Amino acid sequence: MKKRARAVSDESPIRAIACLKKIDDIKRFEETDDCFILGFDPTESTPNKDDNVSSKPLNKDADDDICVLAEKGKIALRDYPHSRHLCLKFPFKTTPSESYCEKCYCYVCDSAAPCMYWTVSRHCAAENSGHWKDKRKVRKTTY
Repeated sequence: MKKRARAVSDESPIRAIACLKKIDDIKRFEETDDCFILGFDPTESTPNKDDNVSSKPLNKDADDDICVLAEKGKIALRDYPHSRHLCLKFPFKTTPSESYCEKCYCYVCDSAAPCMYWTVSRHCAAENSGHWKDKRKVRKTTY
């Protein structure tokens, strides 16, 4: 029985994500890592002197699992052109489908929202599934 040759790189694509406990570690990790979790609120002025971790919980709302304090860089589905059904500014399932931001475009027409069929043919409700995929294909082949 022949053994298969191993891949050139045995490195896992999965990376560890560090959870920082001290405010002093932020600068060091910002230089080397794209993503890390803070185990404290960096805007909190009085951390515990023992572990340099804030005494207040990060999550003000008990139902939240994660609290985003800051972000760095561009967010694709907010800062770049995106199909209306993927919009972060106006979530598709929780806002009226007629809503759109300045970066939204029509999934069917591939033009800036609102297209001329936005409310008439309900292109505002188009998403990457079912009959909308078919309408998109037809539209691409006719133009």
